[in-house]
Amino acid sequence: MKKQLLFFTAILFGTAANAQLLTNPGSNHGNRFEQLGTTLSTPNSYRTASGAPGSAYWQQRADYVINAELDEKKLLLTGSETITYSNNSPDPLSYLWVQLDENQHKATSDNKLTETSKMTDKMTSKALSGILNAENDLGVKIVKITDDAGKALPYVINNTMMRIDLPTTLRPGQKYVLKISWNYRISDRMTVGGRGGYEYFPEDDNYLFTMTQWFPRMAVYSDFQGWQNKQFEGRGEFALAFGNYKVNMTVPADHVVGGTGECQNYAQVLSAASLKRWNAAQSAKAPIEIVNLAEVKNAMTKHSTAKKTWTYVAENVRDFAWVSSRRIVWDALATYVDGKKIMAMSYYGPEAYPLYNKYSTKVVAHTLKVYSKHTIPYPYPVAISVEASNGMEYPMICFNYGRAEKDGTYTEAIKLGMIGVIIHEVGHNFFPMIVNSDERQWSWMDEGLNTFCQFLAEQEWDNNYPSARGPAHKIVDYMKMPKDQLEPIMTNSEQIINFGPNAYAKPATALNILRETVMGRELFDYSFKEYAKRWAFKHPTPADFFRTMEDASAVDLDWFWRGWFFSTEAVDISLDSVKAYRMNSMKAAVENVDKKAVYERDNKYIGKERNRAAGIKFAVEQDTSLLDFYNKFERFEVGKTADQDFQTYYSGLSDADKKLYESKKNFYELSFSNVGGLVMPIILEWTYTDGTKEIERIPAYIWRKNEFKISKVFAKDKQVASVQLDPYRETADIDENNNSFPRKLSPSRFDLFKQQTVPRGASAGGNPMQQSKRQQP
Repeated sequence: MKKQLLFFTAILFGTAANAQLLTNPGSNHGNRFEQLGTTLSTPNSYRTASGAPGSAYWQQRADYVINAELDEKKLLLTGSETITYSNNSPDPLSYLWVQLDENQHKATSDNKLTETSKMTDKMTSKALSGILNAENDLGVKIVKITDDAGKALPYVINNTMMRIDLPTTLRPGQKYVLKISWNYRISDRMTVGGRGGYEYFPEDDNYLFTMTQWFPRMAVYSDFQGWQNKQFEGRGEFALAFGNYKVNMTVPADHVVGGTGECQNYAQVLSAASLKRWNAAQSAKAPIEIVNLAEVKNAMTKHSTAKKTWTYVAENVRDFAWVSSRRIVWDALATYVDGKKIMAMSYYGPEAYPLYNKYSTKVVAHTLKVYSKHTIPYPYPVAISVEASNGMEYPMICFNYGRAEKDGTYTEAIKLGMIGVIIHEVGHNFFPMIVNSDERQWSWMDEGLNTFCQFLAEQEWDNNYPSARGPAHKIVDYMKMPKDQLEPIMTNSEQIINFGPNAYAKPATALNILRETVMGRELFDYSFKEYAKRWAFKHPTPADFFRTMEDASAVDLDWFWRGWFFSTEAVDISLDSVKAYRMNSMKAAVENVDKKAVYERDNKYIGKERNRAAGIKFAVEQDTSLLDFYNKFERFEVGKTADQDFQTYYSGLSDADKKLYESKKNFYELSFSNVGGLVMPIILEWTYTDGTKEIERIPAYIWRKNEFKISKVFAKDKQVASVQLDPYRETADIDENNNSFPRKLSPSRFDLFKQQTVPRGASAGGNPMQQSKRQQP
């Protein structure tokens, strides 16, 4: 049987793309879609190939009883602790490692000595102090370390880590009790820096103490790295074992204390009025001030010399932190997650009252509900937000920023920043306080995952909330930076130059792209929740996360992890050309019109026109005998047999071919280049000549046989007017100028401004609220 051909006429929409420089000259495929294989750790009985904990999974445990006393006059913290350490590993241990994070403040600490610096025309006193690095009296002073019977134990301090040598080997399944007595001078957090310390308020001669990373804490011993005894340099935060805590904090009698867990003796430390309000808050529908602003202002004028001891208990947590001051308002609200009551609470000074009293505790409650929906139900009884001109997290308590101006007004930026930081720091209860990843090795596993969930919570707080991290297009400026300013997400914290974009924004963006563009919400949400359920109260690694996301979704994501987490490549997909094809009608009356136009255009050029204008006498005009049939015939005239020729052609088509012929389809061949190197799905917006639009999505696997250049033909019922690549800006494409056909111009604007420096989280410089007040009669 003779097969009839369907002929096509090509119309060029654009020019071909310039050749791209290959990043791997040896091959144009087989790199970005290779399985991670040995790049990830080998599965074993502790951690399975599915990403779940294995049948032999184990982890250590450390239980604490701590007594601490805060001396406000001497700015000294004195403590003693009893640690019960359980060796649940299959390994015998001859020594234990303990973290002494406060030693980072010592002048001789590694982070002080290795910090780079340079001179500028204007130097702050803080910058100069860092350069001078004068000797100080900071850091932990170990008084003694003994076993449970009081026998001294030998120890060695190496910067921020302390090794305690055991008299006998601690066998698998055994427990060991040790006691440590210590003290340290509390640092000025506002000048020295760091996670914890004090802030002094000279206008009322009072302090705000934020006690974090404050006691000797057991380091993690795990199946995948043994002892995690990497030094604390200040950025990579910490990894700790879970356990139960009982903490007794002795402070000035007029201080209010909030901390990890639940207070056991409110009846002894609160006034009758505050205790009554606390009981009322258990069923209130709005936050109740347990300690109100008037009481705080009164306390600020007095400095009690008496003492009180607050006792807190926390179960199954990896750390303990607390706040103590006489200048903090305290409010509380009972909220519910899966029917369980949780006390959402906030502590804040007078300068934060206009913002925190209105928003903080409600933001805490909102965060718990949204995160619980996307991960696991919040398991703890308390969640606390403390205003401390800071941003740091610990189990059940976090420290945030957000202060108004003296007249009570504030800028929108401060308000939105406060809401965002509260969501973020409260959200850290889930990552890494519950899903207990190793922050000192992989900051992105807590900061990135948490920032992603923060984005979800911000968007559920207000559909118009201007989230800075999460939307794909907002990571573009970072991803198009010079390569010497970039590192893969899978980089240790201390080696990262631009920490915020790398550890927070880029992984959050990647997860948002996975959810919205690569996997879809249903598959992503199920897999993400599965990861949280599998690794709640355990120690996951990146491989456990990567494998779980694939295992629970049946989506091969190795190409995605390779590109987004293991490389610094950027997304830059160029729509190089669009060629329009229509099916040849085989009707001379139709086709000859186009053929004539092509012929005439092909024979039109500048020399021909100028020769005629110059009056040149052409040879065939001077000697007409040179003319023949081809000089006179109408080459595009429709012949008498045209209709018969068409009928012969059409009758020879099969029924399927006739159906295709009658469809009148328009065909468009699109050519793409992967300029940036990072393969991604192709999302197209077709705009038709009748004004209608259509979105079409093509999975990233279209790049698997050529990772740099591809083409694809699309059949459309309508004629196309234009094509737009990534119309919703969902792939983080760093160059949108090559995303459209025909090309579009993208004008930019710039502002001339004077730079102003203000403290973090402080509203300053005027705001619309002030202007509105001035305009009121």
